[in-house]
Amino acid sequence: MALLHHAELRPGKLELLAAWLPGQAWFGGGPAVEVARVAAYRFDDPAGAVGVETLLVRVADGPVYQVPLTYRGAPLAGADDRLVGTTQHSVLGPRWAYDACGDPVYAAALTAAILGGAAQAQEFFEVDGVREYRAPSMEITSNAADRTDPPAVAGPLRVVDGDPTLIVTDAVELAVVRRLGTGTVRAGAALSGTWPGQPTPVPLAYAVPR
Repeated sequence: MALLHHAELRPGKLELLAAWLPGQAWFGGGPAVEVARVAAYRFDDPAGAVGVETLLVRVADGPVYQVPLTYRGAPLAGADDRLVGTTQHSVLGPRWAYDACGDPVYAAALTAAILGGAAQAQEFFEVDGVREYRAPSMEITSNAADRTDPPAVAGPLRVVDGDPTLIVTDAVELAVVRRLGTGTVRAGAALSGTWPGQPTPVPLAYAVPR
């Protein structure tokens, strides 16, 4: 479950991405003057400490990009090269936003979603002590044939940037598609998504146990 807040972020998530995206080799849009949100989905952190959100965004009339992010209340050791930016949350205080491909919490959550069939996190706003459900803006599904206990993931051992971005761990190799709908096909079980305007499932990520 993801408990959200009616809060103000300064700078906002899309502002952070507008500054960060042009520096990524897999981004082909030139200056990201205005980044538009298309849809999003979240995973649960079992420890409840890290926010795990994947944004689908578009710049102008370009392709839809997939940007997984993790939000932390303190810097992630050894991940300076994965820092997207810092923001001030009006309820939670300072937050560090990371490219989730370098975050061990994301690697474990994505593995659980693909190989274990874990659903996206349900989202709730808490208003005056009452929790209000927010319907998801997209749907995700896994085609894994054997959805038993997914392998335990200690964290990323190596990240290879590109499209897809590869996350190599001790137990599984993950591939995160960056430009969606471009015909990317990989070996392994796949996580796919649909959203308004995209009724046909599109591959989002793949997982191959090692």
